[in-house]
Amino acid sequence: MQSESWSPDAIDTKVPSVARMYDFFLGGDDNYQSDRDACEQLLKQVPSTKVLAVNNRRFLQRVVRTLAEDYGIRQFVDHGSGLPTQNNVHQVAQRVDPESRVVYVDNDPIVLAHGRALLEENDRTAVIQADMRDTDGIFGHEETTRLIDFGKPVAALFVSVMHCIPDEDDPAALVRRVAERLVPGSFLVVCQLVSDRPEIRKFVTDFMAEATGGHWGRVREEHEVTEYFNGLQILEPGLVEVSTWRPDTELAPVQQTDEWIEWGGVARLV
Repeated sequence: MQSESWSPDAIDTKVPSVARMYDFFLGGDDNYQSDRDACEQLLKQVPSTKVLAVNNRRFLQRVVRTLAEDYGIRQFVDHGSGLPTQNNVHQVAQRVDPESRVVYVDNDPIVLAHGRALLEENDRTAVIQADMRDTDGIFGHEETTRLIDFGKPVAALFVSVMHCIPDEDDPAALVRRVAERLVPGSFLVVCQLVSDRPEIRKFVTDFMAEATGGHWGRVREEHEVTEYFNGLQILEPGLVEVSTWRPDTELAPVQQTDEWIEWGGVARLV
């Protein structure tokens, strides 16, 4: 797990960051030329990426609202949260109940800096800098133990981050480790980039691994993501392309191409 001290020197602006690239696709300002260049190159091969990012963010917001309103969840741990934008997890959850508590986890130092600036006046929310594979470190972190009561149901979020985890680190095992820490009535939200086209999987995986200096895993297939949910009770409508998970509007941007999609869903621990 990386140190939580931060300074501008901790950021290599010449190496693209997944968090900052995602910020660019969402129309944010917290990105550098290297991130924008990488995004433009990616769009040449997978032009659906920008719309995919927007729909993925809307999926996250719908899931949090659903879990808070319909299932009474008041605690969220957001793994690989990325940079703050509009309608963040804590804002969606605290509109339902101002006492909702959220811990954001990311290993990008700029996320720590921007996140803490945003949340400095919200004592029910925290941002910690950690590798999302470090379950012991995250669950034992002083901010996590301050905010989250693991004797009560928790929603653990892994939204559009599992493709950042390489096979050798066994992403399915990560989900199992987290599930084992949670009480019945808790939820796991998991989705990642998938494609049924081998050439797309190879291009994006190779491109992102090189562009980010190895901070990438793999674009996978749907059946591999299904393994993350083994033994869990999957909520309706099941595992789907995320823009179709309980849509609340027909005004969402439509992906014009489907060379890759964000695929996953929500499961309850029983």
